[in-house]
Amino acid sequence: MKLHKLVLLSFSAALAANAQDRFPQMPADKMTDVQKKVVADIVSGPRGSFVGPFVPLLRSPELEGRLQKVGEYLRYSAAIGRRNTEFVILITARSWSQQFEWGQHAPIAEKEGVQREKIAAIADARRPANMTDEEEMLYNFADELLHNKTVSQPTFDRVKAKFGDQGVIDMTGLMGYYTTLAMIMNVAQTPGEPGAQRLPVLPRQ
Repeated sequence: MKLHKLVLLSFSAALAANAQDRFPQMPADKMTDVQKKVVADIVSGPRGSFVGPFVPLLRSPELEGRLQKVGEYLRYSAAIGRRNTEFVILITARSWSQQFEWGQHAPIAEKEGVQREKIAAIADARRPANMTDEEEMLYNFADELLHNKTVSQPTFDRVKAKFGDQGVIDMTGLMGYYTTLAMIMNVAQTPGEPGAQRLPVLPRQ
């Protein structure tokens, strides 16, 4: 690796290590009734906890209440299926170098059946080898959308043929939702959970 990339890598790692959480957990006695209701709704739902992006989002409880319902559908019920959903979340998290998102979803993706070596490749920003047909079409769709800001006709056609119109829209919405969470956490400097898997810091291009 060239010297300037090593310097950038070290600098980026130092910044990440020294980042201070800009929006830490709010004490319950400082919350409004609306904020308390949002917290209760999230904790009583399938997530079961109030962590990560929901902590900074609480500063805008109306947005959080609406957004978390969208996320609940996309994470647990998207038309592409749970395993593929987790695969796509990892690609999105890597694109934003979002440590909390990665730490949460890498173990879930493995439990859902995504092979460990493919997870490692995504973490290193490499194209995974030996992908299934489904993984390849989803990876191509996500990669094109993230880098080209659109999707080619052949890639679109493959995903539509497999998952239908709803699958195309659900996958696009899934990437948009996790991009929104990643942006919020990157701005908030939300820390990854202690002991969670971490993404390697990549040099900036």
